[in-house]
Amino acid sequence: MERVTFINSKGQSVELGNNSPFILTKFEGTGAVNVDIQTQKSPFQDGETYIDNLLEPRSISIEIMILADDTEEMMENRRKLLQAFNPKLGEGKLIYEYGKVKREIKAIPELAPVFPDAGDFKDTMQPGLIQLYCPNPFWLDTFIESEEMADWVGGLRFPLQLPMMFAGRSSRQHTVIHNAGDVDTPIVFEFLGPATNPVVTKVDTGEYIKVNREIAVNEKLIITTEFGNKKVILENIETKERVNAFGWIDLGSTFFQLEPGNNLISYSADSGQETARVWIRWRNRYVGV
Repeated sequence: MERVTFINSKGQSVELGNNSPFILTKFEGTGAVNVDIQTQKSPFQDGETYIDNLLEPRSISIEIMILADDTEEMMENRRKLLQAFNPKLGEGKLIYEYGKVKREIKAIPELAPVFPDAGDFKDTMQPGLIQLYCPNPFWLDTFIESEEMADWVGGLRFPLQLPMMFAGRSSRQHTVIHNAGDVDTPIVFEFLGPATNPVVTKVDTGEYIKVNREIAVNEKLIITTEFGNKKVILENIETKERVNAFGWIDLGSTFFQLEPGNNLISYSADSGQETARVWIRWRNRYVGV
């Protein structure tokens, strides 16, 4: 069953699917988007030199049929739709479900829902048109992937009357992170101290992110590598007070992302490596559904 749910910035939501009152009749824009192919040309050059290609924003078109028992109910249903898809509320979240696939994307109504003339059936059946604009064209998983790089592992077990097992701290410096999406995806690193000058490295490329600072036992360092939203935050886990720690980033650092497939990531620190806890969080990105 195909189903679409839109949640606006105020938390108001509407579901479009096989159930009354909003029947989904057509949904376009789940797949291909336009590509901006970037090239350069030198004097006397035949053709052009390819540089890169970038995806353009995504447009989504939705057609529905609104059902009601009478005029009063029809007007109420139209009102719910207009409230949910109010263009003045800015960016909302669109969730698409088809079978076992469930993806989401940030979307902005380009205009209020349009209600074409339904003729003699307008009291009980009303078609509707919805147009959405998605600045970021990628569909995302509705959940966040997470991997802890250092954790407790089993140690020695002694055959006493009640079996006892001593656990030890793993210094697992290398972790394989699998990006199941179609494109590179940003990462959020979280470090729980104590640690001094922590470093995470993308082993395959040699790129690293290093913070030249001591992280106390009651502090959490949060690094976000998303384009246009790069952050380095130091949070006191007791008071929840946050400070901008961007000034402590090592100058050679690169805010790298996970490539599609397996990525070998390592963690180290000048001290505290075996006591700090490190998490990597990410969301897979897809070019279509």
